[in-house]
Amino acid sequence: MSTNEPTLSFGAMLMDTSRLLRKRFDQRLRFTGSTRAQWYAIFKISKAEGMKQAELAEALEVEPITLTRLLDRMEEGGWVIRQPDPNDRRARLLYLTDKAREALAPLRLLADDIYEEALASLDKAERAQLMHLLARVRTNLSKGDDHE
Repeated sequence: MSTNEPTLSFGAMLMDTSRLLRKRFDQRLRFTGSTRAQWYAIFKISKAEGMKQAELAEALEVEPITLTRLLDRMEEGGWVIRQPDPNDRRARLLYLTDKAREALAPLRLLADDIYEEALASLDKAERAQLMHLLARVRTNLSKGDDHE
């Protein structure tokens, strides 16, 4: 790196990398007629079908009203089913439709392709080291969650 190049801070580097990754996903998902937010919700629901809407809102870090609008569009598109929670009449449980389940495998391939593009210049050892270091950073930051 030359001395004339600006140095990005750790935070700026992570934010910029994350922005570029999101942009690439948006570019590649455009042909599906759905959004990255919808696919992320499908992915999260697939990991815990029957989860409550409030749990999904927390996992996606969005306000409940924002999630409700997203789920309205997803339900209209045939991606999710909302059912009343038999133990809490205020809550709704989320399930994927067959259409969403069938779309998960192609989405995984698309994600793998994007990740491969992002990591293309790294060898196997560098990739492992990057993941190890990011996991350590995440662990360091997770420790602070107890203080909120």
